[in-house]
Parts: sequence; structure tokens; C-alpha cells
Amino acid sequence: MKSQDIVVLFKIESLTQHWVNPSQYDKELLVPRASSIDWLGEDLRHNDVPPATFTESLFSVRALEQDTGISKSQVSLSLKRMYDVGLAKPDRKTGLPKANTRALLEFIAYGIQYVFPAKEGEVTRGIATSIAAPVLQGKLMTSGELAPIWPYYKGKTKGVAVQPLHENIFAAIRTDDLTYALLALTDAVRIGHSRERGIAIEMMRKLLRVSS
Repeated sequence: MKSQDIVVLFKIESLTQHWVNPSQYDKELLVPRASSIDWLGEDLRHNDVPPATFTESLFSVRALEQDTGISKSQVSLSLKRMYDVGLAKPDRKTGLPKANTRALLEFIAYGIQYVFPAKEGEVTRGIATSIAAPVLQGKLMTSGELAPIWPYYKGKTKGVAVQPLHENIFAAIRTDDLTYALLALTDAVRIGHSRERGIAIEMMRKLLRVSS
């Protein structure tokens, strides 16, 4: 397994909630970022039902490359690995790749901090993650505490650097609040203490629509 596999899975889950099962997407669970934009403009909203060919095109390796910054060949290898270990599977109705959200949540909860550990580094500027991300706003950060951030030259948040799961995650989160939230919650598990991990996992459970 490679860390990019998790990024691909989160993107697939986001696409599924937005376009295949839009009733599952709950914007109120997320705190929108000021920089977020609707890349399809006013003509086609997430609540609309897109043509099947359009939906299929969103899950192609070419589209996933554009949406994640991960090359087509690496996206293809990620999908193969995820199919092999049961973290993804083809949807029975559409044949499109689908994340096994329960297994994915279990891996994030119990395995990711050992497979892909994270440590806080130098103070710099970037994009808020972990307990400082919008999805956990007001739940864990205390006054005066430096925010965990992904170092990024366009970032406006000053904080402590955390190495992201993949160097190109900024392409994956640029216009996708759900993928951003899932990656930030993953960081809360990777670097957090028990209370932080527990809150992050419970929020991820809600976002992934996994029953208790």
C-alpha cells in the first residue's frame, strides 16, 4: 500500500457522494472554505442527475489524474491495490470504482498511524489540517495554539508543518471540501492524542456514512 491510495479512495468516495448518491452528501457536516469554488458553475449542481456517460467519465483514470495530481498509471495501480485488499470494489450496478467505507474507516482508525505516521515540524505557512481544519472547527483547538498545517506557498495559515499523505493533495482538495475534510481528519488520527483521534474518527464515520 502507498499513501496515495488513501487520497484516491477519498476522491472516489467524494465523487460517489456528489454524483452517484447525491442524497448522501451533507454539506452541513462540513465548514466551507473561503477558497472553495464550484468548478462546474451554475449549469450543473451536485443535486442534479448528470448523464451516465458524464458520471462514468469522472471516475476514469484520466479524470482521477486531473482531480488528484496523481499520474494515470499510479491511479491505476492504486485501484488495483485497493481492490486486492478489499478497500475498494466495483459497484454492482454501475461498475464504477467504489470505496469500501467500513473497511476504510477501520484502517484509518486502527492502522494508518502505524503505516503512515506523521510528526509536526517547523513553523511555516500553509493550509490548516488535523484539529485546525474547518471540519473540526471549534471542537479541539485552544486559544494561542499553533495550527497543524500542510506547508504550501499559497497558504495563509501560520502553524506547525505536517507532511501530507501525498505531495499533490492540493490538487485533490482544491475544489473538494469533502476530500479536504477526510484528509484533515486522517491527519488528526495520524498525529493526535486519543481524544483527538476519537473525535476525528467519529466525524469521519458520519462523513463516510458508516453505521456504528
